[in-house]
Amino acid sequence: MKKLILSALCLVPMALMAQTPFTIKGNMKSLKAGDKIYLSYMGAAGRITDSATVNNGSFEFKGTLEGTSPVPGNLFKNINPYVKGANTKFLDYTMLYVEPGNIVVNSADSVASAKASGTAVNNDNQKLAVMLKPFTEKQTALSAQVAKLTPEERKDQAVMAPFMEGYQKIAKEMSPIYLAFAKQNPKSYISLTTLSQFASNAEYANEAEAIFNSLSEDLKASKTGKNLAMSFAAAKKTAIGVMAMDFTQNDKDGKPVKLSDFKGKYVLIDFWASWCGPCRDENPNLVAAYHKFKDKNFTVLGVSFDGGTTKTTKEAWLKAVADDKLDWTQVTDLNGWQNEVGQLYGIRSIPANFLVDPTGKIVGKGLRGEELHTTLAKLLGDKTK
Repeated sequence: MKKLILSALCLVPMALMAQTPFTIKGNMKSLKAGDKIYLSYMGAAGRITDSATVNNGSFEFKGTLEGTSPVPGNLFKNINPYVKGANTKFLDYTMLYVEPGNIVVNSADSVASAKASGTAVNNDNQKLAVMLKPFTEKQTALSAQVAKLTPEERKDQAVMAPFMEGYQKIAKEMSPIYLAFAKQNPKSYISLTTLSQFASNAEYANEAEAIFNSLSEDLKASKTGKNLAMSFAAAKKTAIGVMAMDFTQNDKDGKPVKLSDFKGKYVLIDFWASWCGPCRDENPNLVAAYHKFKDKNFTVLGVSFDGGTTKTTKEAWLKAVADDKLDWTQVTDLNGWQNEVGQLYGIRSIPANFLVDPTGKIVGKGLRGEELHTTLAKLLGDKTK
C-alpha cells in the first residue's frame, strides 16, 4: 500500500501524541482482482489518502490515528477524488468512521451499499442507519428522479422547486429520529454527530441542547463535544430576533468588508464554498432571488469556506464565483472550515445563511429553495407584481 500525507505542516507535534492502530478489512465479491480501493480521512497533519489493491474480492488497510477519537472517512472504488483531474461524476463510495480497532466492511454489490461494523462507533452508525432507512429510501427515489432531468431543467427554479421541497420534507421527518437516537444513546459518539446538525436549527435547538447536556461527561469533554457546546452557544447569539454580530473579512482584492457596511439594507449572509456540491446546487436559486429583489433594498454577502484543509485555492473560489454568476460581494480568509466568520457564527455545515434586516437584526436563517423567495417577498414585496 502506498500512503500519501497531503500536508506540509510540521510533524514534530504528532510524535508527542498517542498512536492508536486501526485495521479495515473489506469483503465485496463484486470487486474484481486488480481493482483499487482508496481510503481517505483527515489526520492531525491534514488529509490522508491510502490505497489497497483488491484480491479475491477482499482488501485491507492498516494504519494509526493520533489519539483515540474517531474521524469520518470514505472508501472510493478505483478513483482517488483528491487527484487533480479525477472524474468524480460517478463515484462509487461509502462513508465510515476510522477509529481504533478492527473495522469490517461488507457488501454484496457496490461500495456505496457497504456497511462498516466491528467497532463501537461504526456499529452505532449502522444502528442509526436502520432507523433512518425508510427516509433514506425516499431520498434515493427523489434523487433518481432528479438524475433523469436535463442540465437545463436542473437550472430551472420552477422545475427544481418541488424536488427541493421534497428533500426538505424528508429532512424534517428525519429530525425526530436523530433526536430520539441521541436521547436513547447517551454514551454514543454518533449522538454527538446527530445533535450537531440541530445547533443552529431554531425549531430543534433547545431540545437538542437539552439532550446534549444529558450525554456522558466523557462525550461532552471530547473535542467534538466541546465544539458542539460552542455551537449551541453561538446559535443563541445567532437566533432570530438577535442583532447580528458584526465582522470584517477581505474581498478578492484584499479590501476589508464589514457586515455593518450594509446597514440600512436587507442582507443575506451566505456561507458556501467552491467545493461544496449542495452550495453550488443552491446557487442558481440564490442568483434568481438576488436579481428578483436587488432593487428592493436587498443584497447578498458571500462568505467562502475555501482554502485551509479543504486544499482549495483563491483561484478555485474566484472561478466558482464567475461560473455561478454570483454578482454580489464575496469575502474569505481562505482558512476553510476554520474561517473566522464561520467560527463566530458557529457554522457546522454549509450551505448556511442568515437574513439580516436594515437595523442589523437577524430575521431569518437557513433559507433555501422557494422558502427564500417567499420570505423575501413577504418582507420586500414581490417584484413581479
